[in-house]
Amino acid sequence: MAADSKGRHRTFNSKGDRGQVQAKRLLIVGAVAVVWMVAVFGRLGYLQLFRHSEYMARAQRQQRRVIEITPKRGAIYDRNMHPLAMSLQVDSTFAIPSELGDNKAQAAALLSGVLNIPRDLLEAKFESGATFVWIARKLPPEKREAVEALNLKGIYFQKENQRFYPKRDLAAHVLGFVDLDEKGLGGIEYALDGQIRGKSEKIIVMADARQRWFDGGEAQRERGANVVLTLDEKVQYIAERELGAAIAKTRAIAGTVVVMNPSTGEILALANWPKFNPNTASDAPAEARMNRGVSALYEPGSTFKLITLAAAFDQGITRPGEVFDCENGAVYVAGHRIRDHKPFGLLSVADILAQSSDVGAIKIALRLGAPKFYDYIRAFGFGQPTGVDLPGESKGILRRLENWSAISIGSISMGQEVGVTPIQLASAVSAIANGGLLYKPHVIAELRRGDKALPAEGVLTPAEPRRVIRAETAATLRQLMEGVVLHGTGPLARLDGWTAAGKTGSAQKIDPATGRYSPTQLIASFTGFAPISNPAVTILVSLDSPVGQHEGGQVAAPVFKRIAEQVLPYLDVPRDVPVSPRLMQAAYKNRDVADSATLQDFTPTDFSGLPDQPPAGISAPNPKEHKDERPSVTVAVDEGGDIEVPDFSGKTMREVTETCIRLGLEPVLVGTSLATNQAPAAGARVRHGAKITVQFGTTAPKIAKPHQRARH
Repeated sequence: MAADSKGRHRTFNSKGDRGQVQAKRLLIVGAVAVVWMVAVFGRLGYLQLFRHSEYMARAQRQQRRVIEITPKRGAIYDRNMHPLAMSLQVDSTFAIPSELGDNKAQAAALLSGVLNIPRDLLEAKFESGATFVWIARKLPPEKREAVEALNLKGIYFQKENQRFYPKRDLAAHVLGFVDLDEKGLGGIEYALDGQIRGKSEKIIVMADARQRWFDGGEAQRERGANVVLTLDEKVQYIAERELGAAIAKTRAIAGTVVVMNPSTGEILALANWPKFNPNTASDAPAEARMNRGVSALYEPGSTFKLITLAAAFDQGITRPGEVFDCENGAVYVAGHRIRDHKPFGLLSVADILAQSSDVGAIKIALRLGAPKFYDYIRAFGFGQPTGVDLPGESKGILRRLENWSAISIGSISMGQEVGVTPIQLASAVSAIANGGLLYKPHVIAELRRGDKALPAEGVLTPAEPRRVIRAETAATLRQLMEGVVLHGTGPLARLDGWTAAGKTGSAQKIDPATGRYSPTQLIASFTGFAPISNPAVTILVSLDSPVGQHEGGQVAAPVFKRIAEQVLPYLDVPRDVPVSPRLMQAAYKNRDVADSATLQDFTPTDFSGLPDQPPAGISAPNPKEHKDERPSVTVAVDEGGDIEVPDFSGKTMREVTETCIRLGLEPVLVGTSLATNQAPAAGARVRHGAKITVQFGTTAPKIAKPHQRARH
């Protein structure tokens, strides 16, 4: 029993020990589990709370690619909302090297042949280890189709924005151009790049677990602001066409035309030669891309005599009728002999300007004195930027008064020892035209996003005009400037139907070889405005180094005339000079074409290299009514075409001009008021580019029918 009892007792103790061991084991396992769980959840908490952003960024780098593409730039319009610059969508191609696998060399070879990109360059891109590489940006449609036809795995396309200038080289120097990434590099594109370009656009390319890539959508899109300019597309075309014709005729190396509204400072046209196509700006030399209207410096020559006389009249030290002895063409200033371009004797102040006497201008300046003269030069804006809203403006050259030599007053009075830009001179002459107020020239009218006008961040800061001379002084100068056109050095600037005033200039250039003034290399210019009583436009014409005839009155004044006689009727400016029948007949030139007389062509016939665009309104003189003398106009009609001539009866000059431009016809406008007669008649069919002569007013002579001899 005892033994049994003892054994049983021993058995009882063994079971108790095992229970204790199991309990300990469970306790250990639980503790380990708790520790493990604490470690796991602690680690998870650490990763979620402290390392979340790091691992999220790493995951995004592995799973998606954000690609910045060129933003959509805002459009640029002329004052009538005609587009001059816009952005279009084109295709760019890129590769995902990981998807090319072992076919990288083959893909590089095929793409090289299609895109004309060196094969080695493509292979280097594919082997670079990058997850994304551009192959070619902004492909033309034919190359896009060729790449797509290869059907290569890992090659994709992405839409990008490309700047497009629909009128090609029209107003190129004002508009500017952009680089491959749509960043502005010149003109308005550069000046307003921040507003036009907007924020960058981005696309997201996603990858799955097997690194297969697909388009994940767009991350950001904000368009830039649209720009409305003060330029008028048709006035700009006229200016560029006539400048190009003058360059071809005179063989000048460069030239500039500025057309401004003298009462507001708005620039209606700014043309330069040489010019370039902003669609392919990288192919043009830097000289062609230079905006000479705001950057080119030149000595103004005799046109600066306007400033000399303005200061003298405003100070009351002389009057138009006062006579000066021009000493037979020579005068001594500080021991230096200055010769006139012609030997003049006694000349009134009015004739000093009309005949452009250097000696007379010097004597007036000497009476005025250097300090006062300097103050007026600065007041007219010379030697400082005008503030025009175009990049690259030069402030000109005007030495401080204390740096003037004894001869400086004589030299500057006739336009030497001073450097100006075309925009400075046009602004100064506009101040004379508008009654003595100097306006800040500008080309930007407003910025818009949709229908909402936007602030231009200082670019469009309004500036009040500043009075530089008295209104009476300006009126006196306008009369004297009319004398330049009527009986002075600028008769070739005389307009048929409007009064005009201006000043010629023929400034000698410095010969780099000798450091002296060249006797043959000159800047020929003419600056004027019309009509005199209420000037609508100021026009500056400058030709650099014309060959043969080289004086401003010979080569620049006729350009002023041709531009003004087209722009004024387009702007509906009433004629203020009645044209005599004799002048009316002289305005038409008979030419033998199929044994019939044709209307004189007021536009150049050689348009090679000029804008490929329909011509703007072209006007002919307005005849004066005479009971006994009624000249008629005989025209030759280019019949047999596909364009039906519309009925212009009762239309205004602007309506007729715009309709003809839209149809591809060349309008010849005679008279004022509303259209009363036309040739060819309404309904006739003519060829593209045919002349359509339209008579305006109720008392003007009728237009003879085609192929009928006019009788007088």
